[in-house]
Amino acid sequence: MPLRMLALLCVIFLSATAFAQNITVKGNVKDATGEPIIGATVRAAGQDGGVITDFDGNFTLSVKQGTELTVSYIGYQDQKVAAAPQLSITLQDASQNLNEVVVIGYGVAKKTDLTGSVTALTPDSKNKGLVVNAQDMIQGKIAGVNITNAGGTPGAGATIRIRGGASLNASNDPLIVIDGVAMDNNGVQGLSNPLSLVNPQDIESFSVLKDASATAIYGSRGSNGVIIITTKKGHGGTKVSYNGSFTVSTKKKTLDVMDGDSFRDLITSRYGADSDAAKLLGTANTDWQDQIYRTAFSHDHAVTVSGTIGKVLPYRVSGGYTDQQGILKTSDFKRFTGSLNLSPTLLDDHLKINFNAKGMWAKSRFANTNAVSAAVWFDPTQSVYDYTSADAANFGNYFEWRDKGTALANDKYPYTYYTLATKNPVALLNLKNDRAISRDLMVSGDIDYQVHGFEDLHFHVTGGMDIAEGNQNTDIDPTSPEAFYYGSYGYKRILKRNFQGSAYAMYTHDFKDKLDNHFDIMAGAEESHFWRNQHNRTFSYSDAWNGGRSEIYTDDGVDYNGDGVKEDYHYKTENYLVSYFGRANWNMMDRYFVTFTFRADGSSRFKDHWGYFPSTAFMWKMKDENAFKDIKWLSDLKFRAGWGMTGQQEGIGDYGYIANYTMNSGAQNYYYVVGNGNLARPNAFQSDLTWEKTTTYNLGLDWALFNRRLSGSFDWYYRKTTDLLNTVYVPSTANFRNQVTKNIGAMSNTGFEAAIKFIAVDTEDWHWTLDYNFTYNYNKITKLTGGDNSDYYVAKGGTSFGTGNNVQAFAVGHPAYTYYIYQQAYDKNGKPIEGVVVDRNGDGVITSADKYYYKQKDAPVLMGLASRLEWKNWDFGFSLRASLGNYVFNDFAAGMANCGPNALFTNNKYLTNRLLTSISDNFQTADETTTLTDYWVHNASFLKCDNITLGYSFQNLFKCAGYHGLAGRIYGTVNNVFTITNYKGLDPEINYKGLDPENQGGIDRDVYPRPISFILGLSLNF
Repeated sequence: MPLRMLALLCVIFLSATAFAQNITVKGNVKDATGEPIIGATVRAAGQDGGVITDFDGNFTLSVKQGTELTVSYIGYQDQKVAAAPQLSITLQDASQNLNEVVVIGYGVAKKTDLTGSVTALTPDSKNKGLVVNAQDMIQGKIAGVNITNAGGTPGAGATIRIRGGASLNASNDPLIVIDGVAMDNNGVQGLSNPLSLVNPQDIESFSVLKDASATAIYGSRGSNGVIIITTKKGHGGTKVSYNGSFTVSTKKKTLDVMDGDSFRDLITSRYGADSDAAKLLGTANTDWQDQIYRTAFSHDHAVTVSGTIGKVLPYRVSGGYTDQQGILKTSDFKRFTGSLNLSPTLLDDHLKINFNAKGMWAKSRFANTNAVSAAVWFDPTQSVYDYTSADAANFGNYFEWRDKGTALANDKYPYTYYTLATKNPVALLNLKNDRAISRDLMVSGDIDYQVHGFEDLHFHVTGGMDIAEGNQNTDIDPTSPEAFYYGSYGYKRILKRNFQGSAYAMYTHDFKDKLDNHFDIMAGAEESHFWRNQHNRTFSYSDAWNGGRSEIYTDDGVDYNGDGVKEDYHYKTENYLVSYFGRANWNMMDRYFVTFTFRADGSSRFKDHWGYFPSTAFMWKMKDENAFKDIKWLSDLKFRAGWGMTGQQEGIGDYGYIANYTMNSGAQNYYYVVGNGNLARPNAFQSDLTWEKTTTYNLGLDWALFNRRLSGSFDWYYRKTTDLLNTVYVPSTANFRNQVTKNIGAMSNTGFEAAIKFIAVDTEDWHWTLDYNFTYNYNKITKLTGGDNSDYYVAKGGTSFGTGNNVQAFAVGHPAYTYYIYQQAYDKNGKPIEGVVVDRNGDGVITSADKYYYKQKDAPVLMGLASRLEWKNWDFGFSLRASLGNYVFNDFAAGMANCGPNALFTNNKYLTNRLLTSISDNFQTADETTTLTDYWVHNASFLKCDNITLGYSFQNLFKCAGYHGLAGRIYGTVNNVFTITNYKGLDPEINYKGLDPENQGGIDRDVYPRPISFILGLSLNF
């Protein structure tokens, strides 16, 4: 009995001890933004099964103290923690994982196994600034990628350049692929941004393919890089989220011109108080720049519902609304977006289906940007409105410079607008109604089948279509100075339908031998069809003041039958691209990697349809070698080398190689010998037109130090483009027109990129990360055929003053869009001497031969820095962006340089204002030796703070009995915070295209200024 009692006491003691070691773990699982994760699995080591987090991300589990728990959820990194009574677990997005799967062309790859130069980026949900379109999320964040938005226009598009672009006159825009469907470069009529289709809240990740070994799989569309956008999918339990923001925007800066009092003093002192000029002065003191701008209010909302139906059908549905008001009066942008994703996995995970549908409806109102320069030029002594003149109503009751008119049909209106005078900027805005309705629908689907019983083989099919329609209408009131008396109406409608289908097979096999080889091969085919229909109509009205609506001319019409009545202009075109492609990957010991790709493209745009684009790349995981394995501070080291060829066929028209004709119109063009038949006029064509070809070499090094607290990559590249597509002049006897598109010349880009990530602080309550990127790119034209003269160049960069006053050029040995101008001469005090330039060729006379090549518009050096600091539920972030070495021609200042007697008081008819710097220089002439000099080419290097954000994340807000409460985040952001620069214009970052449609910027005039914006945002998860 004593022994039995002792044994029983031992059992009770051991049981009590074991029971004492078990604890009840109460935990919460959230993502990096503080949102609870529903349906995450929590497993204890050594135990079967696990528990699932509830609607609030909470779980309860009974385990031994210190037991290792593994928390997992699809799309996030697994997290291991030791059991404790209270746990708060944050899962990091899978994009932070070293085994992250990166989307590449026609497939995916582990980030650690990439052989090419590819940057994968997941949008930062906490430090994103003002985001209206997709490109806003990556501006300044990726080495080698330069994004310049088109000023402050609501819904503005952007110029995106990857490694400087590879062409002169053909497109330099990267290929953009959304959920497997490659977009065209034409966008939608009425939208300044083709990426408006995608709501930024729907974007899961970006993959930017930069070198040819990564982009050659896209062949003729990959020369300028590829941006792959992947949108979010549904998974887990039902989740409802809301993201919204309210924005107040205002102008940051205006140009310094004379105010009314100063201008009156100037005119009276120069011309006399009783002069005709002084008699034109008004009594007002109008700040015209203040009159055209306003404080703008905008708001944006997005609602998302995601989850799984019946455990087999993950879904995600979203809807968004954007209402963005511009600071330039009359401009605004409204957009509705919707998306649907279904991503079921069937047949024991062997069949994966992904379906996406995206729709967009947008309404845009475009301000008349001519008002920007008019507000600088207009006489500040005049009032905006005129209610005193007898015929003021004929001018919309706006003050305008008027003249006795003899051309008017009705003598009842003796005064007309003086056409050479500066136009009232407020009238320019209010009397022009330029608006557009744009629609876009993109539907795509993927099917991936892993063969049962032969799992190494996959078959993949992708199909998609993009259907878009844009209608833009432009009404100019008859009282507007732009269409005085008659008014005008313009209409433009473009419908496009693009279709793409591809299929490929992939075989993957691991050889479990001593060398542990891995091999995969992919081969497929694709066909794309691009169809476009355009309809234009423009006409004016006669006797509009008396209610008449008689059409008196049509700009774009064609008199098809010669009866004198012009019909609407229609234009249809289409082109096809048929492709065959393949890729092979081999690696040995997970250490040495080799990739080969090849694509053959057949384009309907060339007589010789086919182009061939190969590439190869090698990657070596140096860290796994014995010489590096034992270096504790070295966490990773990889070397990459790549070579490849890509092509270019955009921006040249569809059938420039085929002999084609235009039917002449009008009775005067009849050929009476065969009856009333119209003559057909041959158009210019170039039968041997072919692809631009770009060859790229790339060397890269990926590295990480100190347990990956410091990591990054370095890349050097060289790109050479041959057979440049360019528009050139040829002898008229050589073709039916003296201007044709030909393959001429060559250019190169050489560059270096660095991307560095530093985890400065990583503790339980504090987390601070810094991301820095650096880009150097030097562009040079190496060959340019088009003339016998060794000094041959192609003029670019038209200015606002005079015809043919170009200030940029393409020339051998210089970067594209180098400024080609006279060299200004200065006195001993450093002040410019009016009309005196340097005789650079020393022949004793000043001619155009004395012009020289000076600087370029594109910055050779770009940098970006992003910081995010988190403390408990608080986060603080900012983004900086620098551009070094970019130069701008200040068209405003050059055009206003002349302060001579006939300039301020022009033709004895009207007065014009001047910049204060113009008054200081006091030039008295406006010939080309005054205006086309390097004095107006200014260093526009800058450092910009794109945004500063402060946010607070919360959970279980308003929680009560029966209600789980809300989780989310509230934040405040200042966008376009400050700019440090020596440039004196409105903004050193210029994206204005200018009068030349082929111009790529660098000319500062009529720029819609970027505002400073204050944003209050809220994210909620229900």
